Amino acid sequence: MKALSLEQELKSNAYPGRGIVIGRTPDGTRAVAAYFIMGRSTNSRNRVFVEDGEGIRTQAFDPSKMEDPSLIIYAPVRVLDDRTIVTNGDQTDTIYDGLQKGLSFEQSLRSRCFEPDAPNYTPRISGILEIKNGTFDYAMSILKSNDGDPDSCQRFTFSYENPKAGEGHFLHTYLHDGNPLPSFAGEPKTVAIPDDIDALAELLWNSLNADNKVSLFVRSICIADGTYETRIVNKNR
Repeated sequence: MKALSLEQELKSNAYPGRGIVIGRTPDGTRAVAAYFIMGRSTNSRNRVFVEDGEGIRTQAFDPSKMEDPSLIIYAPVRVLDDRTIVTNGDQTDTIYDGLQKGLSFEQSLRSRCFEPDAPNYTPRISGILEIKNGTFDYAMSILKSNDGDPDSCQRFTFSYENPKAGEGHFLHTYLHDGNPLPSFAGEPKTVAIPDDIDALAELLWNSLNADNKVSLFVRSICIADGTYETRIVNKNR
């Protein structure tokens, strides 16, 4: 399958919602992970990403304007040994705790479902990167309602072993803008990955809808030794 252009995928969609990109740089030496959030409401837009240990968390930009922290404040990124977890909600903690107990990525998510934000029932999207002894694998998951039915949860996990250089996958919460918002459908999209972290961060941030984008996180991890670089971009400064 030919890799799609991240730039075109984002520029042609005013509201993909929250998105995860995971892949490998063209030279094959680095793994990359990116996570962005968008917002239509004042509450959703009143956020920034801040570093929290080896991961990040969301935080109110103006605490006096925070209306409801549920589904808004969480840790999108956490690191456990050689595994980096990236999600769009507090299921980051569910995965982290499950891995500590010896559960797999998929098993950890069995206790969770889509978000209880009727009528959208926003999918929970998650990713995990494992870099060990010079090898790199990753997996992505989406938990979504059955076409808006709150009594039916659909669970999909996609695993990528020894991913190709210059290639990655893009998973986002919504197909496009709407009311209610339609959930993502199908497999994560195969996308081309740029050469370096700054190129990826610039591509993503500049391609997101200017009115709806809120924050962006990008991490580049050396597959040989696990060292990493991080970029955070916030619309609110």
